[in-house]
Amino acid sequence: MVFHRYVALGDSFTEGVGDPDPSRPNGLRGWADRVAEVLARQQGADDFGYANLGIRGRKMAAILAEQVEPAIALEPDLVTIYAGANDILRPRVSIDALASSYDEAIGRLAKTGATVAMFTAYDPGISALFRPVRGRMATYNEWVREIAEKHDALIVDMWRMRDVPAWAIWDTDRMHLNSFGHTHIAIAVLERLGIPHDLDEPPLPARRELTRAESRRENLQWAREHAGPWVHRRVTGRSSGDRVTAKRPTLGPVD
Repeated sequence: MVFHRYVALGDSFTEGVGDPDPSRPNGLRGWADRVAEVLARQQGADDFGYANLGIRGRKMAAILAEQVEPAIALEPDLVTIYAGANDILRPRVSIDALASSYDEAIGRLAKTGATVAMFTAYDPGISALFRPVRGRMATYNEWVREIAEKHDALIVDMWRMRDVPAWAIWDTDRMHLNSFGHTHIAIAVLERLGIPHDLDEPPLPARRELTRAESRRENLQWAREHAGPWVHRRVTGRSSGDRVTAKRPTLGPVD
């Protein structure tokens, strides 16, 4: 496949949270930037444009309302989209209602003639924080597969990614991918698209076995620095993306 106009839609996963780079918009790189860099090298800087509309904290309704029409207006030939994870983590959610909205939006994107790539949610089985919603995620993933099949979209199946240990791909907040994880996803996206690339996955991060006391202290620190603020935002109806704008709202060259 040859692509000239790539638009990425979604939440923090697409924006690149967990993969800091002060030289880039919003101070983030992420897997979508990595994919765009490979495509740009293949097509040449003058023949490739990339936009990233993803904003952290966005739930599906906001992603579909705020990003789908602007994406279509950019006339992409490649669209990636990830939506729904922030909804699934809420105390109450209708997965069927999410799927209905997602189905309609994917249909609109597919009708443009663009190649559309979707993602299943990652299996949270080892995470004590997200294990309670594992069943929801599995149901959501079945809807994603059905929607993709209906509209001839591609699926990057994160649920079935078991080739690296889960602990290696998550940032210290245990909610977002780290740089290793973003590279891992970029490679998976390129391979699903059938795009030759020169990305090399770095060695697995070092992991020292912790004593029980060290593990307890680490969990308490995580609860104070990450889990507590996350719960507080949910209780107060705020989002980490309330004051954040899309880092690449229009098509442009990749630096």
